[in-house]
Amino acid sequence: MVRCILFFGLAVLGGLPTSALAAEKDEPKLPRVLLIGDSISIGYTPPTAKLLETKAKVVHHAGNAETTRNGLKQLPTWLKEGPFDVIHFNWGLWDLVDGGKAVPIDEYEKNLRELVKQLKETKAKLIWASTTPVPEVNGRKRRDVDVVAYNAVARKIMEENKIPIDDLYEFVKPQLAKLQLANDVHFSKEGSQELAKQVVQSIQKTLEGK
Repeated sequence: MVRCILFFGLAVLGGLPTSALAAEKDEPKLPRVLLIGDSISIGYTPPTAKLLETKAKVVHHAGNAETTRNGLKQLPTWLKEGPFDVIHFNWGLWDLVDGGKAVPIDEYEKNLRELVKQLKETKAKLIWASTTPVPEVNGRKRRDVDVVAYNAVARKIMEENKIPIDDLYEFVKPQLAKLQLANDVHFSKEGSQELAKQVVQSIQKTLEGK
């Protein structure tokens, strides 16, 4: 089959250098990693992909994961791009808007359990990322006390399912003044790069079976 494909390529394209064909044939198949999440994950995806470029193929689904309700609607579509070896995922920041009025915490737990069930069916190795802190000045829409509460619910689910936790909340909390944008839930370029280093560390451990 490989010979036929290469021969067809030579006939149509007018030929490729032998060295190029050999490199294409011998190129190792890298494990595929899917990042699921909101705009925070969109921010750390490029540096994560860059840091892992020789070890894994890192992709983010199209758009923003938003709430767990949206996740339940969109996850089947996102998973069609698989199979994936590792899935690093998060929901929470959109669910807890307005003190949890967007998606009440009991519904968040129910939705997240279903999402975990569907993700486990892919047979990929899973990593949960905790939701990152929010500044108190942003309290009219989001409160850090709600982040802590929703993270606690997620932790319980992940521990029950033996899913490793990439605790981005605890990682970045001491560095917020330096890494997070003023009066904003989002991070600076430096902040996204620092989050990426933490994400890469968790993915590498999973790929290495640690």
